[in-house]
Amino acid sequence: MSALTPRDADDYLLASERRVIRVRRHWACLAWEVFEAAALVAVAVMLSYIVDPEWTIVQNILWYGALLVILRFAYQVVDWWVEQIIVTDKRVMLTTGVFTTQVAMMPIGKVTDLTYERSANGRAFGYGTLVVESAGQIQALNRIEFLPRPEEVYDAISELVFGDKKEQEERFSMRKAEQMARKRRLLDGNKR
Repeated sequence: MSALTPRDADDYLLASERRVIRVRRHWACLAWEVFEAAALVAVAVMLSYIVDPEWTIVQNILWYGALLVILRFAYQVVDWWVEQIIVTDKRVMLTTGVFTTQVAMMPIGKVTDLTYERSANGRAFGYGTLVVESAGQIQALNRIEFLPRPEEVYDAISELVFGDKKEQEERFSMRKAEQMARKRRLLDGNKR
């Protein structure tokens, strides 16, 4: 792996952790950026047709401005792509950053209240907001907006926080055993 590429979010998990959910924010969080970039490029194109072609400096400024708008939009898309929300049996994590990676996390045991909200747009496009409250303090993960499938995330975190710990451990050990058996079968199949 290159030093310039961001680490995979699973690289931050402990060996004893079980990943429950891994998502990135819904694409709808980029709606304003798409509109803004398209509008600015359209304005630059229209102005370049209006401005006298002999004014090369103005033409160049318009086209370089449009290029900067497109590059800025590309950066916003890459930043959206790199950001991931991970829920494990031990913590909730948010990894962000294209050039400087940031990992925010909150232990599952600190979660005291959990709420999800869905606007009309959220119901139409399939996203919502998850509000995570912890023991008397505001965390970096206090409000996660544009979360896809918020009901599933809400249910999974609720199960982890308020569910039966013994049942969760049994389910985790059974999944682990199934994964190990699957790996053994794959390895045995490759040896033949």
